[in-house]
Amino acid sequence: MTKQNSLNNNVAKLVGRALFEKIGKPTKIVAPMVDQSELAWRILSRRYGATLAYTPMLHAKLFASSEKYRNDMWCELDGNEEIDRPLVVQFCANDPDYLLQAARLVQDKCDAVDLNLGCPQGIAKKGHYGAFLMDEWELVSKLIRNLHENLDVPVTAKIRIFPEKEKTLEYAKMVLDAGAQFLTVHGRLREQKGQQTGIADWETMKYLRDNLPEDTVYFANGNILYPEDIDRCMKTIGCDAVMSAEGNLYNPGVFNTEHIDDKDKTFPRVDKITREYFEIVKQHETSKASKGAMKAHFFKILRPFLNIHTDIRANLATLSAKAPLEDWEEKVVIPVERIVAEIFEQKDIEEKDVISTGEIQLWGGAYKTVPYWRCQPYFRPVNGVTADKRVTDALNSAVKGSQSDSMVENDNASIKRTSDHTLESDKKKEPKV
Repeated sequence: MTKQNSLNNNVAKLVGRALFEKIGKPTKIVAPMVDQSELAWRILSRRYGATLAYTPMLHAKLFASSEKYRNDMWCELDGNEEIDRPLVVQFCANDPDYLLQAARLVQDKCDAVDLNLGCPQGIAKKGHYGAFLMDEWELVSKLIRNLHENLDVPVTAKIRIFPEKEKTLEYAKMVLDAGAQFLTVHGRLREQKGQQTGIADWETMKYLRDNLPEDTVYFANGNILYPEDIDRCMKTIGCDAVMSAEGNLYNPGVFNTEHIDDKDKTFPRVDKITREYFEIVKQHETSKASKGAMKAHFFKILRPFLNIHTDIRANLATLSAKAPLEDWEEKVVIPVERIVAEIFEQKDIEEKDVISTGEIQLWGGAYKTVPYWRCQPYFRPVNGVTADKRVTDALNSAVKGSQSDSMVENDNASIKRTSDHTLESDKKKEPKV
C-alpha cells in the first residue's frame, strides 16, 4: 500500500469517515489474530486482495514493560510505509495507563490503534481482557477514551454481540461515544467458540448498522468462506468493509473479489502459495513473529493436502519454529511443489482441477468442492457438526481419481485419521480474535 493511503501523523488527527477515506476506503480486511496476522502474512494477504490489515493481538502491559516481548512481537519493518500500510495495531488491555504507554510506542508506525473486546478464549478470561470486559462498560469506556484523548492516531474497537440485540446496540453506542472511530462487530456471542462456534448472526449485525449513527464506519466479521461472500455480506448488512480471520488463514485468495472466475487467484494452488509465503518470510528475517508463525500458517493453508500426503504432515509436525529456513524449504516447501507438479502432469488434470458449487444453505451461502491441492476454507462446526460430508466425499473422489484402487482404502483411513487429529488440534490452537 502506498504512502498516500496511510495516515499522515503530521496533520490533525483524523476521525471517522475522514480517516476511512484517507486510508483508501478499504473493504477487505485481515483480522487481528493471535500470533497469525504478523508481517509476512499481511504482505501475502495484500498481494491477494486485502486492502487493510490488523496486527496480531498484542498484550498492552507486556508490550509497554517488556523489551523482550516487544522484540519478539514487533520489528522495524512493521508498519513500514512501503510494505505494510494501511495498518491497525491491536492491543488487549484492562489498564488505561498501560494501554496508552503501549499505543504510544507504535503510534508513528500505524494508522490507528484498536482495542480488542472480542477475544473469547480462556487466556482472555484469565487475563481479564477481550470479550471478558463486555460486562464492564465503565472500564471499556475509560480504555477507549484515554486513547482517544491522548494518542496521536485514532482509536478503534472490535466487539462481540450479546444475546439481546438491543443490549448490543447500547454497548456499541457506548464504545463509539467513548471515542472509537471504526467499529468492528464479530457477529458471535462470547460463548461461541471451539466446537460451539456456530454461524455468525448477520441479522443482529444488520440491526446494529441500521440503528447506529449513519456516519459510523462499520466493519463486519463472520461467515466469510469465499470471495463472493464479501459482496453478499456488504449488501446484506450494509457495512463499509468485511473482515476475515479463518477464511483468510486457510485461503489468502478469499479477498480476491476482482478475480472471482480465476481459480489461481481465488483458490491458489498450495505449492504456489506455500512457496510465495515462505519467500516473504525469508525476505523479512528480522521479523521474529513471522518466522514463529510459519508452522501454524503451513498447517492451515495445507490442511486438506496434508490429509492426503501424511508424510509431509509428519515432517511439518516435527519441525521446530527455530529450525533453519533451509530445513523448512527442504522438508515442506520443496516436497509440496514436487507432488503438485506431478498432479498437474496427469493427462486428465483439467477434468480433476474443477471447482463446483453446491446448493444454497440456510446461512445464505453455498459450499464449494475444491481440489485438495488448492487453498480452501475450513468449515467451522455448526450445531455440533464438525465436518461437511461433501468435502470428505470430494477428498475421497480426488484420491480415487489420482491413485490406484488398491490405495484408496488406506487413504480413506488416512483421511479419517488425520481429519480427526486436525479437528482436535484446531480446537486447541485456533485463534478466535
